[in-house]
Amino acid sequence: MTANVAGYLLQLLAGRWLGVTGYSEFASLLAVQLLCAVPALALQNVVARESVRGAGIARLRALQWRCAVIVALVAAALIPAVTFALDVGVAACAAALGAAPALVLLSGEQGILQGANRFRGLAVVLGVAGIARVTPALVVLAVGGGAAAALCAAAGGLVAAAIFARYVAGSAQTAEAGTGEHIVGVLPVLRAAQVQAALMALSSADLIVVRIVLDEVDASRYALGTIATKIAFWLPQAVGVVLYPRMAAPTHSARAIRDALGVLSAIGVVAVACAALAAPVAPLFAGEDYAPIQGLLWLFALHGAILAVLQGAVLSAIAVDRTALAAVTWIGLAVEVTLMVSFARTVPALIATAVSVAAVTTAVVAVIVLRTAERPVAAAAQRI
Repeated sequence: MTANVAGYLLQLLAGRWLGVTGYSEFASLLAVQLLCAVPALALQNVVARESVRGAGIARLRALQWRCAVIVALVAAALIPAVTFALDVGVAACAAALGAAPALVLLSGEQGILQGANRFRGLAVVLGVAGIARVTPALVVLAVGGGAAAALCAAAGGLVAAAIFARYVAGSAQTAEAGTGEHIVGVLPVLRAAQVQAALMALSSADLIVVRIVLDEVDASRYALGTIATKIAFWLPQAVGVVLYPRMAAPTHSARAIRDALGVLSAIGVVAVACAALAAPVAPLFAGEDYAPIQGLLWLFALHGAILAVLQGAVLSAIAVDRTALAAVTWIGLAVEVTLMVSFARTVPALIATAVSVAAVTTAVVAVIVLRTAERPVAAAAQRI
């Protein structure tokens, strides 16, 4: 929650300080940065899963360095294309993409802590990383710096957080955790990455599309509305973090998946209700320029709540290494982008499209995951 609140504060204050004419660039690059964090999130999930299965910490750290080098090369190659596609500054784009390798190293250490069920150490790392990323960026924005300087400061904070995470994970490891001979390659990370990429793309595509179909002012308003989406999406993140090691253990997987989806759904209902109640005071914090979207905040929150349930479902797929399920999410992404680009030309139309596609995609994925999880349990019961 500390990390998430810090992230929301950055976006809220950036929206006020950069204004409706400047915030869209900043928000769009944050969305691109989130997409580039996909390998980091995938690595954390694979490291945690393989740690549960007995992989040694030395091998897991070698894997995270290989992934960091690959991500750095890809991020550098993407800078010209992203700069042109989003019509943003080269320096701002380079700063956003340059944070990706640090995110990989940070997430690898988080995976080591998660797989060992060391949630106290993981909590400290998550909180420190959130603060380290946001504080330098806020200082830069407060003194009048632009998007490029703020994103560069945030990247520096992530590097510091990765170093701190290495210290915490290194000091927390047990003797048995570092002796496994289980070999882990990059391929499992790539399989997990395409699952995580589908989810992150579905959760961020709307922010990129609005830069294309809306004018600067409405795009900034939509971007600020997605803060409610992000709150509802990331607020229950701890549910998946805590239950993931159980999902990766065959004897507990089915129960853990049901528990996760149930808790995520309940938290989503509460998040949507809170967004509806808090909507009238939103312009007091963000500024009167954003008043036209206050009546839509519950819908933005609903989008995030649905995506949180989808995240729980895809995490369970990664935990049991059934990553082909991502095809459903990729189809949902294609449908969403097509509908938005072809028909949506207003903020209400865009968020309604995003919610509808996310709801259908999540329902299909959840049904498949639950049915798949029950099969091993039923087979075991028949053997007994």
